[in-house]
Amino acid sequence: MNKTEMAKKLAKLEDVSESKASDILNTIFGTDPGEGIIAIELDAGHKVTITGFGTFETRSRAARTGRNPATGETIQIPAKKYAHFRAGAGLKERVED
Repeated sequence: MNKTEMAKKLAKLEDVSESKASDILNTIFGTDPGEGIIAIELDAGHKVTITGFGTFETRSRAARTGRNPATGETIQIPAKKYAHFRAGAGLKERVED
């Protein structure tokens, strides 16, 4: 399912227009600068927990030495910060069934 399909389902379930449903999804999940509640919180270094569903947070990966698989050359891989999602108990249980 993509965001457009999700907006259509949300519109049908909550009796709102598809445009309004798309706006709601963009407000929550948007990734453009200054958009998306989750992304804004992660930018600020905060954790977003949706009880029963899961937790969005940022994690850091240290710089390390790697190897280019094509040439075998040793390369330096820089440190980076990345978004991480950990599924909550309710979501895990539902998927298991």
